Order: sequence, then C-alpha cells, then structure tokens
Amino acid sequence: MDLGAFSVSLSVKDINASHAFYTALGFEPIGGDLEQKWIVLRNGASVIGLFEGMFERNMLTFNPGWSADAQPLKEFTDVRSLQAQLKVAGVDFVTEAEPTGTGPASFILTDPDGNPVLVDQHVDRPG
Repeated sequence: MDLGAFSVSLSVKDINASHAFYTALGFEPIGGDLEQKWIVLRNGASVIGLFEGMFERNMLTFNPGWSADAQPLKEFTDVRSLQAQLKVAGVDFVTEAEPTGTGPASFILTDPDGNPVLVDQHVDRPG
C-alpha cells in the first residue's frame, strides 16, 4: 500500500516563532501562507508542516498523488481506494472521504496510541 509523500504536521502555538526556529535548523519554505497561519518546510528529504490553530495535535500526514517534492504524479493509488482497502482490513476512521468522488479528498485515522494520521490527496483521481 503506497500512501504517498510523507510529512509531519505540527500544531504550533506561534507560527512566526516556529517558522523562525525551523528556518534556523535549515528548513526552507515550499508552500503555505504565514498570514493564514500555515507553512510547509523542507530540509533535504524531511518535510514538516506548521499549522497554528488548525489541529489539536501533531499528525502524521500522507499525500497520495504527490511526489516527495510535492509534484503531482501521473500514477498513484487514489485516497478512496486506500480507504476501501483499510476498511476491509478493519481499520476504524475518524473522518472518511466520499467514496464516489473524483476530486481531492482525505480521511483521518487514529493509531492505537491516539496519534492522528491524515491521508490527504490534493489532486484529482488518476485517469
């Protein structure tokens, strides 16, 4: 099962302070908007998203349809197909993607320790 590109989404108290901290560690912006209180940063192959006031907890995030460089892929497993496979495996969902949709969609799971796992597809279902 290929869940797509991986990043950690951090729930931060102060977007500007967190941005300055991770910039000092060598992370560079690749997306987002500080005025909207979110930004995605990369350092080599490591990707983190900083989100102020959007999530209660830090999350593992997977993006089907994106490469590690946040570029759209021509071939990938659609989020709805991943959801169907996980349902067959007996995984419980916090939120679900509309199974018949064709555009961007997402679902959220919680691991056994309560950590949220977001599978968030930003592109249309593959051809």
